[in-house]
Amino acid sequence: MLEAAASLDEIRALLSHLPDPDLEAGTAAALRERELTKPAGALGRLEELAQWLATWQGRHPPRLDHPRTAVFAGNHGVAARGVSAYPAAVTAQMVENFVAGGAAVNQLCRVVDADLRVYEMNLDQPTADIVDAPAMSEEECARAVAYGMMAIEPGLDVVALGEMGIGNTTAAAALSLALFGGTAEDWTGRGTGVAGDALDRKCAAVAAAVARHRDAAADPLDLLRRLGGHELAAVAGAVLAARMGRVPVLLDGFAATAAAAVLFAIDPRALDHCVVAHVSAEQAHRRLIERLGKRALFNLDMRLGEASGATLAIGILKAAVACHTGMATFSDAGVSGPA
Repeated sequence: MLEAAASLDEIRALLSHLPDPDLEAGTAAALRERELTKPAGALGRLEELAQWLATWQGRHPPRLDHPRTAVFAGNHGVAARGVSAYPAAVTAQMVENFVAGGAAVNQLCRVVDADLRVYEMNLDQPTADIVDAPAMSEEECARAVAYGMMAIEPGLDVVALGEMGIGNTTAAAALSLALFGGTAEDWTGRGTGVAGDALDRKCAAVAAAVARHRDAAADPLDLLRRLGGHELAAVAGAVLAARMGRVPVLLDGFAATAAAAVLFAIDPRALDHCVVAHVSAEQAHRRLIERLGKRALFNLDMRLGEASGATLAIGILKAAVACHTGMATFSDAGVSGPA
């Protein structure tokens, strides 16, 4: 695993050459929307999503025949501080559950007919404890980003990105605090269900980690190296590769959004091809979505991770494409248009 070689400087160079949206395809989608047998704007965000898909797929009409859900799994050294309600061994156990088809994301992928891929990120070698040391070396971080990039293959119409990793909401909170400021309490939530002393330990770990690393970091990618994790770096890599390959992205919950936020902190345009699927019940997710200038598609009080919310959102995208491509125009149906 992690055979791909890369450096953080190579990643930085890619970020300076992000493809622009295909405005011609987006305009074609907007023009068709005006002719469909409905009042203008009557389908609300479904209309926006059809245009967004066309714009970032670089074609009209948009298609959603080959969706993929990608889940990256990694372990965190900070978990040893008791910041989660579950032991670190659960990460590997849940990966086995994904492979066996027993997790929630497996069922959701069946419902929306999405291809599920699960990527183990050196589960037997957790990151260093971010309170005491950088999570990863530069080489480890760059290889994890590159590994995530390799998950984006030709022919995908959309990718739903998620993660699994005991302790990763602690890393996500630390990243968010270091990137956007505030207090540890602003960004630290219950994660797997911690409360009381365990939540206090989690807040203290987030504050201590950011105090150690924020001023020493060269840029947001270096913050990812210092405060993130293998799976969070891979999510960031997948987001970047999807942009380069014109694959629209659905982001899952707090941890996946925090990983993507590293790219936003480098270039605010870097997430234009991404939609946040849902507002997680993890309390800091709404704050992070707002900081990114995004608006989630739904709020069902989910906080599972494993790309569950992002996978569910594929169904919404399929509905948007079906309406956009299947509805009759006023002229086709012989229906009078607006006066």
